[in-house]
Amino acid sequence: MDKEQFQEIYLKSDYYWGKEPNELVNKVLEFIPDSQITNRKLVDLGAGEGRDSVFFALRGFNVLAVDIAPAGLEKAVKLAKENDTIIETIGADINDIVLPKMFDVVYSIGTLQYIRPENRKRQFENIKNNTENGGINVMCTFVEHPDVEIAPDWGKNEYLYESEELQSCYYKDWELLYSNEFIFDCKSSNIPHQHAVRTIIARKPSNLGRLGK
Repeated sequence: MDKEQFQEIYLKSDYYWGKEPNELVNKVLEFIPDSQITNRKLVDLGAGEGRDSVFFALRGFNVLAVDIAPAGLEKAVKLAKENDTIIETIGADINDIVLPKMFDVVYSIGTLQYIRPENRKRQFENIKNNTENGGINVMCTFVEHPDVEIAPDWGKNEYLYESEELQSCYYKDWELLYSNEFIFDCKSSNIPHQHAVRTIIARKPSNLGRLGK
């Protein structure tokens, strides 16, 4: 989907993705104990309507929600208020954003496929450079799989990753804490289909400097 499509969806009163967080949020907490969360900075790239951003804010993170659709961010702020918490927001395209500060956690689910292949190296370097030493990147994206066909509603601005691309290309110099690939059933656009997904959680070594410096 493109910006206009997301905007149209998010302008509706209901929450397209729901208000409950994705299961991946619980995996993040396995690597950051509750006692270490307070005042940690987390950015949610592709926050949509804010369901995961609000979850993290409620746990004590200082959250920046990033999305291309203004209507989604407005609903994210509304959801935060409903839950008596606060998040910051920035409207930006995943292809162009330069993170405005250092983060302890960079989290992204269902958005990385919008980074055009020619921009991936640059954008992942930006993300990694703006992660604190010892911080983690939590990345979940759609990948190629021999048993999974391209989804019928797959957009022309979406690009699959190779199965091992995240960990073997962009995070090979980080500590890989978690990696999992799975196939799930989806009914988006009311058309039953499947997706193959790769999730990784990687930690930046405490002695690793900024790339290119």
